Amino acid sequence: MRYLARRLAHGLLVLAGISILSFVFTGFAPGDFLSDVRLDPRLTTETVVALRARYGLDQPLPLKYLDWLRSVSRGELGFSLAYNRPVASLLWPRALNTLMLTVPATALAWLFAIPLGAWSASARGRWGDRLCALATTALLAVPEPLLAVGLLLLALRTGAFPTGGRLSDGFADMAAWPQAKDLVAHLFLPVTALVLVNLPILVRHVRASLLDVLSTPFILAARARGVPHGRLLFRDALKAAANPLISLFGLSIAALLSTSLVVELVMGWPGLGPLLLDAIAARDLHVVIGAVLCSTLLLLGGNLLADGLLYLADPRVRADDV
Repeated sequence: MRYLARRLAHGLLVLAGISILSFVFTGFAPGDFLSDVRLDPRLTTETVVALRARYGLDQPLPLKYLDWLRSVSRGELGFSLAYNRPVASLLWPRALNTLMLTVPATALAWLFAIPLGAWSASARGRWGDRLCALATTALLAVPEPLLAVGLLLLALRTGAFPTGGRLSDGFADMAAWPQAKDLVAHLFLPVTALVLVNLPILVRHVRASLLDVLSTPFILAARARGVPHGRLLFRDALKAAANPLISLFGLSIAALLSTSLVVELVMGWPGLGPLLLDAIAARDLHVVIGAVLCSTLLLLGGNLLADGLLYLADPRVRADDV
């Protein structure tokens, strides 16, 4: 419990720091939500001043932050001027859509990375290892937006998958099985893009971790005793290399979240990415801060999960907690 409490306290401090920095940085940005309204000749200067006072845009930054903290205590996370509603009601559906991409993408990326990295490590210096290195290098060289656009063009040419949105028209009138197929069809392209972007890095890290373990004396002794290669690789070596891979798991979630924002924009997926970009363009302060904090919360949740797995896998971590 002490270990979990320390991690939770650290996460709360990070969220507090991110919220303060977000307010400071947005306070330095020129203009606000009503900057473009001033150009409308139908509105007088007195009307614009009254609107700024009504929405608290004329307050100093510390008072704005205190007002926002009060809204956080009510579960609102501020008020969106562009949507005329509390920010929390905008964020949670978008956050669920982002999770709908990142969770299966994380699972699939690791599901492919572990056997590919293990196979590459066991074939070190041979044609299989070189082929794997060539494929991962080629994927690393492709920018994320270009990969997403390439998948969209392929889908447009073949017509096999939808090229935007989360659901088809008439989704509510479908039966359960057609609804599931429709959702999977819309998920296929963005999830594939996320997997292809993050897979090469994971494969290389799995390969490097296993190469360090395969040269240790206990693995060499087990090989000399005639332990089957597959059992030696996937049971003994992979277990010994678990610690750095579990730590990498938390970092991979951060990479997937940052990548998902780009993929959502290119592929029209209604997640946090398009919401954040629209809020920045409209200078909708509370939506920007809420989206940043929501992304940070998802990242902290992934890191907390990785810390929990590391606590269970490594007795030394548990010993340090005593």
